[in-house]
Amino acid sequence: MTVHSPVQLPIQMQKARKKDMRSQFAALVYRVKNDKVQVLLVTSRNSGRWIIPKGWPMLGETPSDAAATEAWEEAGVKGKTFDRCLGVYSYYKTRGGGRDLPCLVMVYPVKAKKLATEYPEHDQRRRKWFSLKKASKLVTEPELSHIIASFDPRQVH
Repeated sequence: MTVHSPVQLPIQMQKARKKDMRSQFAALVYRVKNDKVQVLLVTSRNSGRWIIPKGWPMLGETPSDAAATEAWEEAGVKGKTFDRCLGVYSYYKTRGGGRDLPCLVMVYPVKAKKLATEYPEHDQRRRKWFSLKKASKLVTEPELSHIIASFDPRQVH
């Protein structure tokens, strides 16, 4: 049996100067239901496209803790967070005034244990569970799509 490890795709940031890059931390929220892995996607506030919860570094929090905080704020998820980074992806955060901000996002797994009805951004986003295959097709970032498609919770522990 051959085991394939996830491959990081090249990150394309041609327009960015090194000092312009920003870091974010994201949560790949997952559950196993009927022996099938599902991931929770949320909609972005502005465009309504499907994304994973993510945000800026937080003072005093590890990257995985920051990802867990975003999972709570954006999706109402409480769960078990793992310190193993699953991979990174890049995107441009749309800013006012035509200045897009290049971001490099580190993705951390969060195993969902509880979904709250009321959470900080419940009235600003939708959330929905998807199979790995479907979720990987719904996100627009190629590196994130690869991270989702190749996710195996057995490799997290």
